[in-house]
Order: sequence, then C-alpha cells, then structure tokens
Amino acid sequence: MRFFFAGIFIFLCSFSGLSQDAASFIKEGERLEAVPNEKGAFEKFKLALVHDPGNVYVLTKCSELCSRIGNRETNPDNRDAYYAAALSYSKKALALAPQNDEANVSMAIALGRIALLKAGKEKITAVKDIKHYADFAIKYNRQNFKAWHILGKWNYEVSNLNTIERAATKVFYGGLPNSSFKKAIEAYEMAKKLKPDFILNYLELAKAYQKNNQKNVAIAQLKTLLLLPNKTEDDPRIKTEARSLLAKWD
Repeated sequence: MRFFFAGIFIFLCSFSGLSQDAASFIKEGERLEAVPNEKGAFEKFKLALVHDPGNVYVLTKCSELCSRIGNRETNPDNRDAYYAAALSYSKKALALAPQNDEANVSMAIALGRIALLKAGKEKITAVKDIKHYADFAIKYNRQNFKAWHILGKWNYEVSNLNTIERAATKVFYGGLPNSSFKKAIEAYEMAKKLKPDFILNYLELAKAYQKNNQKNVAIAQLKTLLLLPNKTEDDPRIKTEARSLLAKWD
C-alpha cells in the first residue's frame, strides 16, 4: 500500500511539473508576442504544446501566429508551410472545443489566408467557410473583436466583387451570402468598440467608409490609426499603407 501511494505521489508531481513547464512557456510566448517577436513567441507556444498538447488556448495562438508569420513570408514554400500549420492547429483546437470562439476565429483566419491562394470553386468554398466560422465565433462570444473584424472583412471583400465576378459565383458556384459595405462598417465599428487599439481594423474600416462614399470619415480613421502605438509586427506596414491612402484621399 505504501508503494501504491508513493507511485501516486510521483505521478502527481510529474503531472504538476508538466503543467508548470507549459505555463512558463505560455508566459514567455505571450511576452515575446507583445515585444513583438512573433516567431519567437511561436517557438515558445510550440514547446508549451509538448507539455500540454490539448491546450486549446495554445493551439489557437499557434494557428494565429502561423497565419500572421506566413503572410509576411516572401518565400512561397515557407508561406504555404506556415498556412498549412495554421490550418492544422485550428483543426485540432476545434476538434477539442468546437464551441470555443477563439478556435473558430483561428480557423476563419487560416482559411482567409489560404483562400487568397486558391481559385474557382476552392476559393468560393473557403470564402463561405470563413463566414461560417466567424458567425459561430460571434455566436459563442459576442465580445470577440477578431470575429467582428473578420466579418467586416468578409462583407467588404464580397461587396467589392465586380458584376462579372458576382455573376460567375452565382452561375458556377451557387453564389455567396448577401453582403454590403454598410454591413462591413457595422462589423468593423463593433470590433473598434471592443478593441480600440486594433490598428488593422482602422485601416480596413477606412477602406469600407471610402467605398461607402464617406471619404471624410475614412480619413478620420486613418489619422486616428497613425496615433496608435504599434502592437504587432504588421503595424508598421499598416501605417505605411495608411499614409499612402491619406496622400491619395486627403
């Protein structure tokens, strides 16, 4: 009996050690992401998964980081590898927690990146799925600013299709759900309300306002964006684009 309890004690200590290791890697990953050093953060989150492979939070973090890092890769092979990893991590997260809003968001983001590389029916299917996962994320958590941003982006991109593209999607692929620039603005504004320092959202909101013939409001979004501190590795590029749009619109 004494040996039995000793074995239980050793097991519990080992489990506790694994949890502590995972927690320390998660903490370091979050620190590096905030620096920002996204590749460094990704490596730490991967180490956390070694100790806690069923951690949905870490799986979604890895997925989002792969989507962002891949988007900056100039080498197509590296880009595609990151996108494939993003999709894999989000699939694992959804398998473990299908009603987790961040798992649904990470899937929508991964599909959004991959959709840009597809054409024809594959692209239309991906576009439909993006909205599906964004809608579910909002259903499970209406406070998820990323889900609202994705929904805004979806409405913007679909509304931006020209007449020929719209006709083609309807004839060959059964069409897409209704969209509008007004819906895009509403979704982006909700994301802004929930996350006022989300720089990318201001850029996309400005584009939607401009398409909706509200240039002055669009310009105001860009000017606000430029005053915000950088939070991600993409923010300097976003600000460069904002300055270019300001020079064109102002």
